[in-house]
Amino acid sequence: MATEDELFAAVDALLEGEPEMPPPAERARLREAARVSQARLAQVLRTTTQTVKNWEAGRAEPRPPRRQAYQRLLDGWAEKYPEPADVEPADAEPAVAQVSEASTGESNAEQEAPPPSTVPAPETAAMAAGENALPRPAVVPAAASRPPRSTARSSTSRRPVAKKAAPVNASAGGNDPRFENGPLAVVDVADGQVLAYCPGGLVLDVPAKSVPALVGWALKEAKLGQARLSGPGKDADPLLVLTEAALERYGLPVALTEEERLAGRIPESHKVIKQLVRAEWKLTKRGFGPWARIYRPAVGAERACVQLCIPSWHALDVRHWGEAAQLAPAELARVLGAYASRVMTPRGSTAVTGLELMTALHPPTRATAPDADGKRHSEHNPGSLGKDPVDPAPCEAPDGHPVLADLPRFHVRGPAEKLCEEAYDWARPMTDDECLHRNLVGIDVNMAFAAGANGLIVGLAEPPTYVKSPVFDQKLPGSWLVDLSHVDLSRVKSGKEWVELDGSLLPSPFTPTGERPEGAAWYATPTVAYAQELGYEVRPVEAWVRRENGRYLDGWYGRLRDAYIATMADLGVPADVPPEEFLAAMDGYRQRDPELAIVVSAVKATVKGGLGKLRERPRGEGWTPGQPWRALSRPTWRPDIRAAVISRTRINMHRKIVKHAAFTGQYPVAILSDCAVYAVDGESPLDFLPYREGKPLPGGFKLGVNPGLVKHEGTQSVLWGEGLREQFDAPELNLARYIKDGTVTGQDSGE
Repeated sequence: MATEDELFAAVDALLEGEPEMPPPAERARLREAARVSQARLAQVLRTTTQTVKNWEAGRAEPRPPRRQAYQRLLDGWAEKYPEPADVEPADAEPAVAQVSEASTGESNAEQEAPPPSTVPAPETAAMAAGENALPRPAVVPAAASRPPRSTARSSTSRRPVAKKAAPVNASAGGNDPRFENGPLAVVDVADGQVLAYCPGGLVLDVPAKSVPALVGWALKEAKLGQARLSGPGKDADPLLVLTEAALERYGLPVALTEEERLAGRIPESHKVIKQLVRAEWKLTKRGFGPWARIYRPAVGAERACVQLCIPSWHALDVRHWGEAAQLAPAELARVLGAYASRVMTPRGSTAVTGLELMTALHPPTRATAPDADGKRHSEHNPGSLGKDPVDPAPCEAPDGHPVLADLPRFHVRGPAEKLCEEAYDWARPMTDDECLHRNLVGIDVNMAFAAGANGLIVGLAEPPTYVKSPVFDQKLPGSWLVDLSHVDLSRVKSGKEWVELDGSLLPSPFTPTGERPEGAAWYATPTVAYAQELGYEVRPVEAWVRRENGRYLDGWYGRLRDAYIATMADLGVPADVPPEEFLAAMDGYRQRDPELAIVVSAVKATVKGGLGKLRERPRGEGWTPGQPWRALSRPTWRPDIRAAVISRTRINMHRKIVKHAAFTGQYPVAILSDCAVYAVDGESPLDFLPYREGKPLPGGFKLGVNPGLVKHEGTQSVLWGEGLREQFDAPELNLARYIKDGTVTGQDSGE
């Protein structure tokens, strides 16, 4: 037990506390009086200009050790530039009215995040604010005492009082009053109170004492959700993210057992599931797992569905969401809110969300015009994949698919039986001249697969049609059996001219391994079209074509492109800047705002994951070869679309490599998917990319943030590369896999 002296010392320390910082407006006044720019102040305090803006706008508070340095500077300025006597004091604080809990006037003061053991009451401190945060809610004083609870027990919103710049992606609800609080909320418990943190700094009191009541609150009072992305589509359901404290409050486990983790859900005998059943709520077939969906059957056009995200159950994969699950509630709401606003409300993993985004932009059905009785009916929505799944062509089906059930057991299909459009994994030994260079420089294509989807014509709702001895049509999506072994990369067309190249230093554009094909094989339309582009004749033997087609992925690409570019701009990497400025902006961009850097990773994972879901394989489920698996019931299970996107992405890379080689005589030594490595003397891409007066080689590699342009992936020495290949006795070890930071693990190297 503590002694009296120890208690008195602790109280004295609390009374002394830290010197109070001047109000935000006074901070700005003092800096302007000293004629110091925000950028200069940021340089002195070794932080970012945006952080200084946040301090002066009251959206964030400085943390040690910058807090003490900033305090000392402000004190010095205050002595030198005292406030004029005839001006109202800068520390005059806006009054906070005592209102009932049903109103929306109560505000939260935003302060530094205290240690977990000393979390302040919600009315005296709200969300933690990082130093590098983008615009956040303004700091306002707390009410002297908590307003009395209303008998209606409705949720209380705590909005910032000051009308400052809106936080990035504060709400995905736009001007729709149904969703004025945004698409989602992070539910947490502080000092015995359940709070819902929304994007933009809004905090709601949650009166619900059980999960069924929480679902009802989200639908009736919280004003959460997101407006549909297309006319015939559906509004996004509210998303509630439950913290560990919220899980404990509502009787749910903080972590899943090993058995529950493998099953992906808690057992149906759990008391919370019984509560939902008694309240007549239903769960989807996936049960109550990391991404649970709780609903009641729709009545007409009225939906009653809420989605739960449970980070401590590994809902947010660290490969794509980084440390998002460890963020404070307000910061997590900011990250997920930014993603929801720019992409869509998460519906599960980034892969699931990528697939759902396709459907949200092109719903399978739409309402007809009213008939004679004034009733509307459902009909096929042109340009969509329809509501019914279609079987792939036999060559497009993965092993074990029902359309291949008649094949002999253990039969191995070769290139003439199976479409194999995959990303590059190619490398070659370096030449003697290349070994004389000092460095290996890697360049990486931004959002390469998204760029491959842009403008691509793919099949829609109709099944493929078989054609014998077809005439190739590059505008007709499908799969073609054709012999491309005669294409000689030593002499190809580049534009309208024939160019001579060293074909032995180039990968074949027709195989993911870069090896020259032998005989006829199945290819997607973009691959066969590229053979024609290189100046060679193609004569398909047979084909499976899709006569109903369109640019299904254009809207999907556009939304993800805009999300990526906007978020990178928030991180200080703008589009359309000179290459030198772009490279400088990319240096350390993730450290400028680690939270928004998470959003960038999630957007990129949405692209790759969504395309991967187009050919999802069985995931346990007691599946046996020749039998259907769950994913086949989706109209978005389309391996032909995935193959076409990958084909076009690989061709785009090869086209740029050929342009670069024809102009500079330089050839890549390794390619992995969207990363190419060159042996050069310098350390930067500018040391080998042929820019002239700031303009790149037409059709070649161009530095920039837009999808399809390239960035610097990494630089290592040639000695590092040769030493690595010698260490693992692999002359063709793919160095592009390790070029970023030079780190190699036994698993990576095949050990």
